[in-house]
Amino acid sequence: MKIITLAQTLLRKNSWFVGAFQALLIFASLLLAWLLRFDFTFPYRRIFFAAVPIFILVRLATITHFGLLHGWWRYTGLSDVLDVAKCVFAGSLIFVLLMRYLLHAVSFPRLVYVLEPLLTAAILIGVRIFSRILAESVRQDLSSSTNVLLIGAGVAAQTVVREIRQPGTHYRPVGYVDDDRSKVGLKIEGIPVLGTVGQLPLLVNSCLIDEVLIAVPSASSKQMQRFVEICDQTGMKYRTVPALRDIITGRVSIDQFREVHVDDLLCRDPVEIDLRSVRAMVSGQVVLVTGAAGSIGSELCRQILDCAPKALLCVDQSETGVFYLQRELSRRGDDSNLVFCVADVGDVARMDKLFLDYRPQVVFHAAAYKHVPVMEENVHAAIKNNVLALSSLLDVAQENACRSFVLISSDKAVNPTTVMGATKRIGELIVSQMPPEGMRCVSVRFGNVLGSNGSVIPLLQEQLRDNEPLTITHPEVERFFMTTQEAVSLVLQAFAIGGHGDILVLDMGAPVRIMDIALTLVRLSGKTEQEVHFKFTGLRQGEKMTEELFYPSEQVCSTSCPKIKRVPSKAKYWPALQAHLDELRATLFVDGAGPICAKLKEIIPEYSYSRNGHGGSTHIQPAGSANVQGVSPKPTKTVAPASANLKSDSPMTRLGT
Repeated sequence: MKIITLAQTLLRKNSWFVGAFQALLIFASLLLAWLLRFDFTFPYRRIFFAAVPIFILVRLATITHFGLLHGWWRYTGLSDVLDVAKCVFAGSLIFVLLMRYLLHAVSFPRLVYVLEPLLTAAILIGVRIFSRILAESVRQDLSSSTNVLLIGAGVAAQTVVREIRQPGTHYRPVGYVDDDRSKVGLKIEGIPVLGTVGQLPLLVNSCLIDEVLIAVPSASSKQMQRFVEICDQTGMKYRTVPALRDIITGRVSIDQFREVHVDDLLCRDPVEIDLRSVRAMVSGQVVLVTGAAGSIGSELCRQILDCAPKALLCVDQSETGVFYLQRELSRRGDDSNLVFCVADVGDVARMDKLFLDYRPQVVFHAAAYKHVPVMEENVHAAIKNNVLALSSLLDVAQENACRSFVLISSDKAVNPTTVMGATKRIGELIVSQMPPEGMRCVSVRFGNVLGSNGSVIPLLQEQLRDNEPLTITHPEVERFFMTTQEAVSLVLQAFAIGGHGDILVLDMGAPVRIMDIALTLVRLSGKTEQEVHFKFTGLRQGEKMTEELFYPSEQVCSTSCPKIKRVPSKAKYWPALQAHLDELRATLFVDGAGPICAKLKEIIPEYSYSRNGHGGSTHIQPAGSANVQGVSPKPTKTVAPASANLKSDSPMTRLGT
């Protein structure tokens, strides 16, 4: 390919090269005519070599006269064929006149006068037609392929190059860049390492690159962010290759360049938690997971199975979800220790029977309604599932000698402005205030889980695939994010190290703008910001500009795991909380959501809501969260809830904090 490109460049730009090349063709045609005349013997050599200079000069003169001394043969057409024919006829006529009548070379073979022009015309026309055919095929090949530059010059990049060179692929690797300067100048799989990653913008412009492939599957989140920023400077389309573990297991092939992995959007390195102590505590135990078919619940089931439990009970009210979970977990090997139950955790009789039959010693409670806007319109269901079902399940577990109970909460439980957040906060209070009586209860406070069912990332990915506008509530909205792996590790570690009533929280760093995550998603998907339209829909009912991880009044303590913080229990008000729960249960029989929200406010003074009722009403929102489109106001401080004026020693205030 390089030889062909060089030859085309010389033909196009160097007339001396074109002339010399055509002189060589003319000499070859005269020699072939001579050999044909004498039956491929070579007599009268002196006459032949004496005639060669005259013959070549005449031919080149006529070629120049007819405008054929150029190298644009890739555009050869009928007019060029006619010009070659005229040139050959005129040159032959001049040559005959010179040889026969001016130089009196009567011994020059007359048959050569006939054979030579036929051969010369055929060769000159043929080489031009062949050049055009070759140029067209090369052009089509280049137009159908994508010139790619690879970030990384390691094992993954070598595997990529070998794979995309296979027949049928449309990628053409032209070089690597790598931060290891010792590799610069080397050739790997025949492809040169052109420079460092920082030099990528310069190389893209000089090497005619169509796309950049990030071939560093082991890159950390910070490294990936750096690659993204450098690729943004080039303006080129770029994508990443699958992780090596997925290639090795055969789940994907190397040429399936992935658009994005949720870990790439975290804007920090994922937290690694050592779970050896967890495995020792789970091994040989009967474990029950509620909400087992959900994103967190299903990953919990996978991780728990790796700890060799005596039995794993997977409970979910979604029949379809349980069906797919059963199919997946059954493939992992022996399923004799797996039990799949379609059940509502709020069904006391059903759960009591389940506990009596299997005697679970550990419960991971992941079942809950989590979608904020839906729960704003279904307040009764939120209370029944997130509060009352939790309370009854705790009673059933305690009555059946369960030893550990882990509740999954949310950062929306801190200073809640939504029904969902308020129910999660009450759940934390129930777990922290409930007397142990042989059962250790722990809460785990989550941020947003990247890629979980119904979360923002899958929605944005779907909109990207469908070329739809990316919908974001507000350009300045911030959230804490964690991966599913981090979430499950936190749950399992909380089970291992948490004391009764503790709330455990993962250190997730600073909150991240959802707009920044969307932009990173766009870039890693191989698109530019100009290709994507953003639609700002305004904050939904009760949504805050940013979430919090702790109440100001909470005492934040360290744990044996550096990345996990602990809020110890203040179990002093269990009787008062029980009374409030009974009253909350009674409000479910009153029409409308107003009495329920008022009672939530009484239990949790920090909860802010509209006193005009729910079901389409507007919540009291933090300042700076106006529903505007395309505006990026600076967030201001949250308006203090009305309950802030309550005396600090009142039961309601103490209970809520």
